[in-house]
Amino acid sequence: MTLLLKLVPPFEDPVLIFTLVLLIILVAPILLNRLKIPGIVGMILAGVIVGPNGFNLLQRDASMILFGTVGILYIMFLAGLEMDMIGFKKTKVRSIVYGALTFLIPMISGTILFFYGYDYQINSAVLLSCMFASHTLLAYPIVSKLGLTKNEAVTVTIGGTIITDTAVLLVLAVVAGVAQGNIGVGYWIKLMVSLSVFVAIVVFVFPILAKWFFKQIESEKGAQFIFVLTLVFAAAFLAELAGVEAILGAFLAGLALNQLIPHTSALMNRLEFVGNNIFVPFFLISVGMLVDVTVLFEGVEIILMAIVIIVLALVTKWVPAYITQKLYGYTITQRNLMFGLSTARAAATLAVILVGYELEIIGETALNLTVVLILATSLGSSFITEKAARILAIIESRKQPNLSDKPDRIMVPIGNPKTLESLVDLAIMLKNPQYHEPIYPLAVVIDDEHAEEEIYKKNKMLQEAIKHASATDHDVQLVSKIDINVASGILRAIKELMITEVVLGWNAKITTRDRIFGTILDNLLNNTEQMILVCKIMQPLNTTNRLVVIVPANAELERGFLRWMRAIRLLATQLGAKVVFMTGRRTLNRLKAVVKNSKPAIDATYMPRPTMAEFEKNQTGISKDDMVVVVSARKSTVSYNGTLDTVPRVLSRNYKDNSFIIIYPEQYPNLYQDNQIKTTGYTSETAEKENF
Repeated sequence: MTLLLKLVPPFEDPVLIFTLVLLIILVAPILLNRLKIPGIVGMILAGVIVGPNGFNLLQRDASMILFGTVGILYIMFLAGLEMDMIGFKKTKVRSIVYGALTFLIPMISGTILFFYGYDYQINSAVLLSCMFASHTLLAYPIVSKLGLTKNEAVTVTIGGTIITDTAVLLVLAVVAGVAQGNIGVGYWIKLMVSLSVFVAIVVFVFPILAKWFFKQIESEKGAQFIFVLTLVFAAAFLAELAGVEAILGAFLAGLALNQLIPHTSALMNRLEFVGNNIFVPFFLISVGMLVDVTVLFEGVEIILMAIVIIVLALVTKWVPAYITQKLYGYTITQRNLMFGLSTARAAATLAVILVGYELEIIGETALNLTVVLILATSLGSSFITEKAARILAIIESRKQPNLSDKPDRIMVPIGNPKTLESLVDLAIMLKNPQYHEPIYPLAVVIDDEHAEEEIYKKNKMLQEAIKHASATDHDVQLVSKIDINVASGILRAIKELMITEVVLGWNAKITTRDRIFGTILDNLLNNTEQMILVCKIMQPLNTTNRLVVIVPANAELERGFLRWMRAIRLLATQLGAKVVFMTGRRTLNRLKAVVKNSKPAIDATYMPRPTMAEFEKNQTGISKDDMVVVVSARKSTVSYNGTLDTVPRVLSRNYKDNSFIIIYPEQYPNLYQDNQIKTTGYTSETAEKENF
């Protein structure tokens, strides 16, 4: 009997409820993908069907509201976390213009419609027009999945979203204050002060706290995940205390942590996986459960009103996208993507209307029409965004590739288990995201009487490497070699696997060049043309403030110039770090040209290259949280000078707390290099007379 009661809808057994929701999350996208309908639509429709206004299988109780709230906060957090901050800084004016347009046009149109068309009071008309102005990035997971988060149209839309939603929530605060008679000077002072304190805590205190925590708890990945979630919901709660909606706090938390969570990291993978597969679907289902389709059958007048509201909601979001497209020369596909992303009404709209309903500013009919609007615009947003995003992704993939962006095959020789994770993480950050080549951890075993024992030890380290890389959702191909010495094994692997880059770790305690690198690096430099990076990672990569890149004279003439520049760009993008190039006047213009045309953009500044005396005394302003990157050179190449040989010793002795990378760029064959030196008229002896 008890079992039968549990099966009577609406279900109350928590295990059965959770099972049904997970089944919906699993089945809905699979079924609708076959019909070429976005999975997001399936979640919302499933919510309509199983909700209290459908077959009443599930109630929108406290648990559904809780998970739904977590879901929308997660969407806003991921939007801030994945935002291209450098691109946003460059397009902030465009974001402000778009945000103003997508707020003012719907607000004015909605107020006129409800005040003059339907005879609502001015307070009610303004509040109802907020549902036209606000929008939710409901379709953002579609854009993220297709790798378009760095596209300028997406960046501008996200910036505009936060502007328009902030404005809407401020309007809500004013209207609610007027309704409650709390609109004096004291109210405004309290609101401004509370908002200022809230923003200051999230923007300035949270990053400092996060950087400290990541340094202290580097190896505890689960603790890092929980810590980040704690900050997100703390920011959301602080936003509510400040008098605005929690979604603004979650978005601001994403922006604050943007530069501390690399997009290729295991932490980022965990955040996206849990959010996109659990919390966000719960939110979409909970939105569907709000919909009461019977409201459309209350009479012709209600149907006409619903049609007018839906059409106006779509038009007032299309017009701002159209104006922005014409102002800044975006393509039609980019305009459609902006329109699709800004069409859905959910979180902010629902918050505004529910507050208005509780304060009796609007009635039940307006509330039901709002829920119908949420369903219609959510479905429309999913279809429009999916179509535009797929077209744009195809266009992006067909662009002429840069010759330096050929597929990377990065090998990481493993010798020290303590440096394994940091070297693999660095290799993943340096990998071209457009291609899906694996990382190649390599273990070389000397062919002697201890070979069998060494093979066992090395294989254990390789298993750790694959376990760590798998957490970041990147492929790893383990490689083992038995050879007469380590250098020979690495060289053999480079040739067999057609490796393009080698990431080496080294022992920072040794101070002379030969003993730091020994014969292994000497052999690699003499017998390969691939780019080699010798790395010492002293602090968690994600706590890096700046990349200080020291570039020798004539570096722009080397074959590997664009490749190591791309490596710097990828590393800076992943770490959210500023780049300081220290170089001479001959190389400066070429560096600036490459940086200017790089996508995604990086935040770069330029300084004169220091003398060796200045470098030794650290008179370059390099701090402990900066990573030093020195572009070195092989002997007899166009950018080589003898001073470069002393750089490793200086780094190991005078920069003990800094992480650093010494790059030996990809090279031409020797004959070509000799011709280069002769034709430039700028020899290595000339370079030695200048700064290193």
